Amino acid sequence: MTSSASRAVPTPQPASLKGGRTGRGLLVILAAIAAASLFIALLFGTLPISVAQVFDSVFFPIPGVVQDVVWRLRLPRAFAAFACGGLLATAGVLLQVLLRNPLADPYILGVSGGAALGALGALLFGAGLAFTNLAALVGALSAIAIVFALSFRAGDWNLHRLLLTGVVLSAGFSALISLLLVLAPQGQLKGMLFWLMGDLSHAGASGMAWLLLALVLLVFTLCAGSLNALALGALKARALGVAVSGLQAALYFCAALATVAAVLLGGSIGFVGLMVPHALRLVGVNDHRWLLPASALAGGSFVVLADTFARTAWAPQQLPVGVFTALLGVPVLLFLLSRKP
Repeated sequence: MTSSASRAVPTPQPASLKGGRTGRGLLVILAAIAAASLFIALLFGTLPISVAQVFDSVFFPIPGVVQDVVWRLRLPRAFAAFACGGLLATAGVLLQVLLRNPLADPYILGVSGGAALGALGALLFGAGLAFTNLAALVGALSAIAIVFALSFRAGDWNLHRLLLTGVVLSAGFSALISLLLVLAPQGQLKGMLFWLMGDLSHAGASGMAWLLLALVLLVFTLCAGSLNALALGALKARALGVAVSGLQAALYFCAALATVAAVLLGGSIGFVGLMVPHALRLVGVNDHRWLLPASALAGGSFVVLADTFARTAWAPQQLPVGVFTALLGVPVLLFLLSRKP
């Protein structure tokens, strides 16, 4: 009787997490911003297209140049950018809960470094896009395996070792990447630098990335109460009945897979996983029921707008999207920090 009663007791929520009405309102606003960002991505580019032409191409498609540009070039790229940003922001939220470290971001585990090393090695030998993505995947999975092997001992996690292993591995990968850039022929150097700074010009179909994003959001939004408890500390979470080790393993692997999917889609697009969750927390979103979907929407919109700016600011020359995620994100985050008492 006692055990069943204890299981029936809901996980207590801190007062700061009780903001359902605010969370719903924010999601509506962010959904509208997401739709607007996708529309802007369709509207702007090297070929001028009017608002009426965008609407006609989307809802009443007629074969022609405008339809080809919208459906074959801009819309797939906008969807890939949104999925990439959503995955990075979601991974950032999960890792900040796992490590209880506000500086944690999707690249802190060395996943991006492993992927970059594999991709740049393939590019150095003149590999095509498919083999480059395969090499990046192998590098990223190798980094995940190394960090996991060194951090999970005797059925439990050592989060300090996890963080330290990721940082050390990232430093090692950075050194090897620098070596590859020094050895690379001049003709290949620009493409390698674009990959390192984020490049969505070669983004392929994003269906699998969208599926992964939806699954991660669904699973962890349903487990939001456990995430809220874990954010208070492992001991408190265990006292509240949370299976801490299993949840930590799920957080690690799902965050790593989300990062891998984003890196394979758009290269190393920085600052999104760090900035977006912090910006939302600074405006008062702390409950993971709202923080996770809000981060996905905000991260996706942010990368779509940054990519649109990257391919139009110096048209027809396209610039790395990762440069603009930092240039646009830093002032926003500094502004929010300056307003926080």
